[in-house]
Parts: sequence; structure tokens; C-alpha cells
Amino acid sequence: MGYRANDFDPETRSALVQYLSSFVTPERLAKMHRSIRERSRYFTVVLEDLYQAHNGSAVVRSCDCFGIQDFTVIENRNSFRVNKDIALGTGSWVDIHRFRNAGDNTEAAVEALHNQGYRVVATSPQPYGVNLEDFDIRQGPAAIVFGNELYGLSDRMLSLADEYLRIPIYGFIDSLNISVSAAVILHHLTWKLRSSNIQYGLDNLDQETVLFTWLNRSIKRSSTIIDSFLADRRTTDSRRPAKNS
Repeated sequence: MGYRANDFDPETRSALVQYLSSFVTPERLAKMHRSIRERSRYFTVVLEDLYQAHNGSAVVRSCDCFGIQDFTVIENRNSFRVNKDIALGTGSWVDIHRFRNAGDNTEAAVEALHNQGYRVVATSPQPYGVNLEDFDIRQGPAAIVFGNELYGLSDRMLSLADEYLRIPIYGFIDSLNISVSAAVILHHLTWKLRSSNIQYGLDNLDQETVLFTWLNRSIKRSSTIIDSFLADRRTTDSRRPAKNS
């Protein structure tokens, strides 16, 4: 199992970020820094029980494109996997959180999101939902939930949701493909967010934590490199003269 950002104290993690940065090209590192400045946890995306890997993978790709850092998967009946041909590696840049071992995975996910300060917003074509254009982003961070390709969101999720959101549809078909719906909603909401004065970005500590994760995931044999760095640091520390008491 590889290293995670919270395996290290802030000082060590910061030193590791500096060290690992030398193992990627300057162009790639610059792209990471540009992307991380636009990353946000103000919105997060939740998928409940999808069964087609290409749909979920397309949503992961949209999350990366629009700067959404967190992505939650609820696995009640169906397991989620990323189709690399669709996601194009974006699974390395987005943090995926899974709920699959609780007695009620939907309830466990909603409780966790509430504890993180999110209002849970169920997407549904039903007329009682607020239109996308009218959704008030100033009411606080929101977890946007999308349901199964065939049945939509479960009754359980609909009963636990705080709000309901819909995309106005004017054709014969009353809903869009889930990956299209997610892209439309994320484009509109993140455009509104970036046009507002809401502080939506990651703070400096969170940026460094995410950057460590990106470097760790994208560098081959990163665990071996980190082991070498830590061993060298321990050797250096052991050679330092003890401070006078």
C-alpha cells in the first residue's frame, strides 16, 4: 500500500513535495500548480449505484475538467470502476470516496456529507426541483447527487436529500444521459461560482496536501523514492549534534 498525505506531519510533507517535484518535468509541474489553484471542494459530486463504467468514468472526467476535487460513490448493488479509456487518467487527479460496506450505504454517505458541511442536492427531472438556473450557490457548499442510469435515485436518497435540482427539458424525452447531466450542471454551477465572490478555492495547506497526492500518484515507484528520502533524512538528523539543554 502506498503512502498517503496524512501519513506525514506538515513539515515532512512539505519537504516531500519539494523533493518529489524534481521527478516530474517543469511543464507537468507547472500544469499541476495551475490546476490546483482552480481546485475546489465547494461542490462535490455523488453517484448512487451506477452500473455502467463508462458513465461514471465520464463524470470523473467532468469533475476534473471543472475543478471538482472530491467524488463520492455509493455502491449498494453495483461496484464502481473507472474505465481508463473514458476517464483518460483523471482518476489520478480527483479524490474518489467509496461507501460500500455500511448496512445502508446511502444513509452513511449522506451523514458523512452533512458532517462535512454539505447540503445534499438530489438531481431529478421531477417538477418539484428547482431549475438549474435558479439554484442558489450562496446557501453553502453542495453535494450534487446523480442516480442509477435506469431507475434514477433511490427512494431512500430522495427522502434524505435536503434539496432537489432539475435541468429544464423541452423535448419528448424527459431526461439526459447521466454523464451529460453532470457535465451540464457542473459547467453551470462552477461558472456561477467563479463569477461570484465566494471563496471557493483550497487553502494553502490543502493545496499542498493535494499536490503531494498528485505527485505520489503520477511518479513511478514513488513509494521507493519516498522511502529513500526518509532514510536520508533520518541519517542526516542522526548526525546533527545534540542541542545543549
